[in-house]
Amino acid sequence: MLFLATLAWGYSFPGMKVLLAALDAALPGRSEWFFSALLISARFALAGLLLLAVRPRALAEMRAGEWRQGIGLGIFAGLGMLFQADGLQYTSASSVAFLTQFSAVLVPLYCIWRDRKPPSARTILCVAMVLAGVGVLGQFDWQSMRFGRGELETLIGTGFFTAQILWLDHPGFRGNDSGRMSIAMFGAVALVLAPVWIAHSHSLSDAAVIFATPTIGAMFVSVMLVCSIGAFLLMNHWQPHVDATSAGIIYCAEPVFATVLALFLPAVLGPWLGVGYANEKFTTHLLIGGGLITAANILISLQPRREIGS
Repeated sequence: MLFLATLAWGYSFPGMKVLLAALDAALPGRSEWFFSALLISARFALAGLLLLAVRPRALAEMRAGEWRQGIGLGIFAGLGMLFQADGLQYTSASSVAFLTQFSAVLVPLYCIWRDRKPPSARTILCVAMVLAGVGVLGQFDWQSMRFGRGELETLIGTGFFTAQILWLDHPGFRGNDSGRMSIAMFGAVALVLAPVWIAHSHSLSDAAVIFATPTIGAMFVSVMLVCSIGAFLLMNHWQPHVDATSAGIIYCAEPVFATVLALFLPAVLGPWLGVGYANEKFTTHLLIGGGLITAANILISLQPRREIGS
């Protein structure tokens, strides 16, 4: 189920990219902070309202632990997505892809420190396979690596994503209702990022640009349903059933799905929204890098239960 969540997140790559291009064409002169924060904040605000419509008594039934877990996840996820989106403007996609998946290393390192117990050989192998796969997939060049604003923001975002995985894994939240907790999380994401897009808007009416054109509005709704409601409900419900290290490795399948979807979706979405967006091309890097990440996911999913948490 977590693997399926990464497929939903993979859709956000071409979906958000074409949305950002369409919004920039419809409302020129705004900063990248405005569009990134607006799209993320609006996505999760609408997602939270839809969940409330399905479960109208959720707020009244919300327990203190569900509020704490949801708000924490919302802060970590919202800030992580914001820094990641802005960092992409200042460095190469390969650097962002490599550094973002560094959470697959940070999570087990934290678990080693927390549990005072080394990881299993299988876990170490899977982490190595994931790092190699992401490096190949992004055609990462160590010689051209530099540490500038883009790299720093991506690392900051990765730190927030790591905290998100570990906060969801916290044993004190066992037994929380994932649906009610997700409503609190979605609201927190929307509220945390609202000051960012408001500060960078020329007028509060700028937010209406999302639904000013029917095609942009329809694309926005599809990203919200698949990448916000679908992906995060899967993550919030099913991640507590596995250890945090395994979850971090599974989530590294996201760039594989994102790259595969980018092979054909841009040619469909670009003309529909009236922007130029070319398909990615299939390469040996996709085959080898994606194969390594997929193999690591299969290997970690076959790990015996006695090794879980190791």
